[in-house]
Amino acid sequence: MSVSNANKKILCFGELLLRMSPYINGGWIKKNTISTFVGGAELNVATALSKWDLPAKYVTALPDHALAADLIAYLKEKHIDASSVHTSGNRIGIYFLPQGSDLKNAGVIYDRAYSSFSELKPGMIDWDKTLEDVSWFHFSAINPALNTNVTAVCLEALKAASKKGITISLDLNYRAKLWKYGKEPVDVMPQLAKYCDVIMGNIWAAEKLLGIPVDLKILRKNSKKAYLEHALYTSEAIIKKFPKVSSVANTFRFDKKGNAIYYYATLYTDHTLYVADEIHADEIKDKIGSGDCFMAGLIYGFYQGKTPGEIVNYSAVAAVGKMYETSDATNQTPKKILADIKRNAN
Repeated sequence: MSVSNANKKILCFGELLLRMSPYINGGWIKKNTISTFVGGAELNVATALSKWDLPAKYVTALPDHALAADLIAYLKEKHIDASSVHTSGNRIGIYFLPQGSDLKNAGVIYDRAYSSFSELKPGMIDWDKTLEDVSWFHFSAINPALNTNVTAVCLEALKAASKKGITISLDLNYRAKLWKYGKEPVDVMPQLAKYCDVIMGNIWAAEKLLGIPVDLKILRKNSKKAYLEHALYTSEAIIKKFPKVSSVANTFRFDKKGNAIYYYATLYTDHTLYVADEIHADEIKDKIGSGDCFMAGLIYGFYQGKTPGEIVNYSAVAAVGKMYETSDATNQTPKKILADIKRNAN
């Protein structure tokens, strides 16, 4: 897949969120402090791309007050184009993720109802103007999980981007706690997926969001070979259902004892399944944002015209490397990631 006008910007559209990470067991009350991180799936992608010296642009909605001004300044410090951030509404979305030694039992608590982003409506953003310097548009399934109006804004953006011949990517993030407005994901996502060129997720998200069934006969084999077989099946099914899609990536992350994981990924493009080298990682610190880092790796590779094998390996290693960082977005450099790829291959 080639990207036209590759000198133009990569636009990421989604909700900026503040992550509050209080220490478990009331430690945050005793210390009178809560660690705060700036994130949101699409912003994490934009931050990685900017860190990797690609021209990233970010569109969200923020209120007109001092904290929002601080966040705009933060985006500019990260060299992210924030010129099209929409000013409206009254609040910034927040989510809480307790921190401590037991990452598996740390549950997300959302506090993002009535945020500026969730109150976006069609017509509020001038997409023709916003997209005039853009060659790639990225969003995730978290946006349409909020409500019908944000879904309509996504559709509005996708139609405008398609008219301009802009490459479109979608991360199949599934957040069960967000789909609470009377719509099933599978009734919403296909109308958006049909505009996309690149789709990333996993075989379970593809079932929940796109209606691509999980084949239990394959999964009962419970082996890497079987999962790769399913990745091929899912990828081909997505492309058959949505003919505009040219590339599909699937990630596989399995938890081990302690804070350890076993990880591999696939990229299906040009009728071929490419498989990243498997990775075993111990003592990881933070799983938040690893999928966003993988997505950024895909965009980075396609944007620069890398080979499919290079793209999927870069994305996988970057995703696992992100798990060693306590933040929402990665601070890894391409040099570090390439060194990790070489080390993992050996």
